[in-house]
Amino acid sequence: MRDEKVMTEGPLWPNIFRFSLPLAATGILQQLFVGISLGTNVVMAQYYGSGETGKAQDTVHTSVLVGLIGGFAVALIGELAARPVLGVLSVPDDVIGMSETYLRIYLLGLPVILLYNFEAAIARSRGDTKTPLICLAVSGVVNVGLNLFFVCIVGMAASGVALATVIANVLSSAMMFIFLRKGPEATRIYISKLRIHKAVLKKILYIGVPSGVQGMVFSLSNIIVQSGINSLGSTIMAASSAAFNIEAMAYFVINSFGQACMTYTGQNYGAGKSDRCRKVLKTCFLEDIMMTVAACGLILLMGRQMLALFNTDPDVINNGYLRLLIIFSSYIFTLVNENVSGYMRGFGISVAPALTAVVCICVTRIFWMMFIFPARPEFSTILFVYPVSLALNAAAVGLACLLLHPSKRKYE
Repeated sequence: MRDEKVMTEGPLWPNIFRFSLPLAATGILQQLFVGISLGTNVVMAQYYGSGETGKAQDTVHTSVLVGLIGGFAVALIGELAARPVLGVLSVPDDVIGMSETYLRIYLLGLPVILLYNFEAAIARSRGDTKTPLICLAVSGVVNVGLNLFFVCIVGMAASGVALATVIANVLSSAMMFIFLRKGPEATRIYISKLRIHKAVLKKILYIGVPSGVQGMVFSLSNIIVQSGINSLGSTIMAASSAAFNIEAMAYFVINSFGQACMTYTGQNYGAGKSDRCRKVLKTCFLEDIMMTVAACGLILLMGRQMLALFNTDPDVINNGYLRLLIIFSSYIFTLVNENVSGYMRGFGISVAPALTAVVCICVTRIFWMMFIFPARPEFSTILFVYPVSLALNAAAVGLACLLLHPSKRKYE
């Protein structure tokens, strides 16, 4: 019980920091498999578009097993490394028990978390985006309810939060599994057919691994940026955190069209309709611009009021609004990056967009925080790394798309 009460006692800064680091490391490793699930989306979309039901079926069953096996592998590594990692971080004795308990329970849910990602990728490959949303929404409501039950009624504190998350993820994954068992033939799951097909796995990994590695490096670079923000004090931390939660709503709009571009391109490329692929890119650009401008405009109009919901301190609101202004000004580059990268991945080209993102975004941000920020340690200095790095990547990924001529490539 002592470990569970640490959250209400003692210094917050070191305890929260040491509690969060193992979770951050787990999330970074998880990014690898989330990226690989994009490979499933692309390969499935191409086979679905070309009408190759047999190969689509092979992809479905390979993906389900990859999600499960990958989830168990990451969970096992995490379980074995949990105590040593906490020890290396010099977590105090009165915190280490709680941290380890939370981490171990959370890790138990990784197999179903990754399975859901692959199941959702399968559904989206045939244009079904509603089913994954419904499953996620239901599990989210259940998660909130179980949090209240375990924490407020049972008194489980951190372990209760972790357990609620695991149960909710089991539910979302199970619901997706049931839907896919009853779906169209090309994407239907047959338990008797669950096996890994090497040729399909190779295609999935060829597309997915670069995306996964990109996600891992991206997370690491953002941790370095966050450390710079943290060094500026609690006011800046609060402002940045509040603004991040608000700006994420607009980013999800951009990202959704990038995902749509990838899936639509994959299906049309599989169907041999290269001209239509170019129309897909143009349409996604135009619709994304309209929706993003509307979302950003609405948020900026009510930005100060929205920030005040998180913190009423005027300094927090002013700095949070400054972040919104600078981040939203860079979203035109984010829009280019998401749609062009999705377009290229739809053709099966994954290394180029991943490489440009690692070099132009991740390396630039690390360089910026090591050399630019120390010369002028201000919040605005950190914020300008976003438009600079995103603009560099937009130019690079656009050039890569032109040079590689994806519409002329042949998918094998």
